Amino acid sequence: MRPGDLPVSVAVDAVRHLAGTVGPRPATGAAYARAARWATRQLERSGYGVRPQVVDVPGGVSWGVPVPAGRSVNLVAEPAGLEPEEPHLVVGAHLDTVPQAPGAEDNASGVGVLLAVADAVATRRTRLPVVFVLFGAEEPRGPSDADHHYGSRRYVRSLPPRQRAAVRGMVSLDRVGVGTVVPIGSAQAGPDPVADSLQAAARRTGVPVVRGYDRSSDHWQFVLAGLPAARIGSTPYAGYHSPQDTPDVVDPAQLERVGRLVLAWLAGAR
Repeated sequence: MRPGDLPVSVAVDAVRHLAGTVGPRPATGAAYARAARWATRQLERSGYGVRPQVVDVPGGVSWGVPVPAGRSVNLVAEPAGLEPEEPHLVVGAHLDTVPQAPGAEDNASGVGVLLAVADAVATRRTRLPVVFVLFGAEEPRGPSDADHHYGSRRYVRSLPPRQRAAVRGMVSLDRVGVGTVVPIGSAQAGPDPVADSLQAAARRTGVPVVRGYDRSSDHWQFVLAGLPAARIGSTPYAGYHSPQDTPDVVDPAQLERVGRLVLAWLAGAR
């Protein structure tokens, strides 16, 4: 498997469809359900078995807009023959948006790269098998640290002890289509095996990266549970959480950089 195997058009098409056709997709609404059905079809076409996981989500205020309680869904895509108690990796991205934003960068960009990477590795061996998860209800519904990341919290808590121990590393793809340098975010002080291995993969592929501290994405729920995880993404941009977060914000070249980095990480991770 080579970084050049990435089908960038899959990522670009996902951004255009999710942000341009579906539009804003709060976690418990009809637009989110449409996005989830569409994403399920894409993953199934790449050969994955997709398991929906229901996420109960409270009502609240999401970035200034009241949102109702309800149910969202995680989409868990597993390769054929996966033994969940054997060592594996997880790549995730949140599918929902705040109510007022089409969510091209936040986070159709992450979803698009996930779909492109999933397609690239579907027929190729990686050192460890990979589970791809699209999370529901990442966006906040209140002011505290406990008021978001509902989908990833549900996923982590659903793992029996032996499956939890089998997760060798998790990467969250969140806001990955802006800029020319790829942020790698660590949610813990000191050495971080996933962030370190991402940086090593970047060196191998010539992708420019910057390291930082970041717990504001779905990787944080894995770290809280004692699992190794890091984030890719988070470059600031003017359209954040606004109606201006449209497909033209996202740079296909940055999507390609991130996809190449993730493929290189998957090829080397043990």
